[in-house]
Amino acid sequence: MLHSILHALEHALTDGVKLIPFLFLTYLAMEWLEHKAGDKVNSFVRKSGKIGPLAGGVLGVVPQCGFSAAASNFYAGRVITLGTLLAIYLSTSDEMLPILISSRAPLALILKILLAKAAVGVAAGFFVDFCFRKKLPEHEHIHELCEHDHCDCAKGIWKSALIHTVKIAIFILLIGFALELLFEFAGEEALAGLILNRPVLGPVLAGIVGLVPNCASSVAITELYLEGALGVGSMLAGLLVNAGVGLLVLFKVNPDKKENLRILGLLYLIGVSAGILISLAAG
Repeated sequence: MLHSILHALEHALTDGVKLIPFLFLTYLAMEWLEHKAGDKVNSFVRKSGKIGPLAGGVLGVVPQCGFSAAASNFYAGRVITLGTLLAIYLSTSDEMLPILISSRAPLALILKILLAKAAVGVAAGFFVDFCFRKKLPEHEHIHELCEHDHCDCAKGIWKSALIHTVKIAIFILLIGFALELLFEFAGEEALAGLILNRPVLGPVLAGIVGLVPNCASSVAITELYLEGALGVGSMLAGLLVNAGVGLLVLFKVNPDKKENLRILGLLYLIGVSAGILISLAAG
């Protein structure tokens, strides 16, 4: 058993350390983009009106700090529609994109995943706005994004990128070690068979993991997919449902808790349904 544990630790460290330089460069680029374009993106979404779901779904895939948190504040202030909020939640990728880039996943694969998330987000957003048409009231107070520790707005891009890299690198090492242990003791093929070949159960379980409002959930789902333990439908279900800290912020700033629970249920239902359909199509 000790040999298996040490072997798993060696593999996790080897794979994890290789990712760190690419992870840092990716976060550095993302921080630069956030500082240069973040305010413009948020302003555009606020002013998008009826095309809000299109703007939110497309811009949601752009890697930037706290976009889902911003969307939650905008919705709590009734600046954007429910459809726009869900479009952003569904399309935002949290830690998925840095992991894929640092793992040197094929560009075509990355683009397909981003396009799928954006397409689901836009379609679901327009459908929800059509079904739940409400006139937005006058704009209320918009809470400051920098209250939330996920967005290190006050820090320079180098320091912020380094902090993000260290945090996610630790998650990757821990999750990688856990996965290697599972592969050692359960067998990679047996583990993959538990979820990979189950077009309904896989997305349902992945969606539950995706609801965890923490970086670890998107890291785990992406790593499981890259390791071959999750199919594409299950992976997309988990990542569609995963809205980063957006849901936490929504429950904090939107006083209607029943409405927040309905939004949570809608997000899960849409993400898992899309994952099931993709799993069936891929199978």
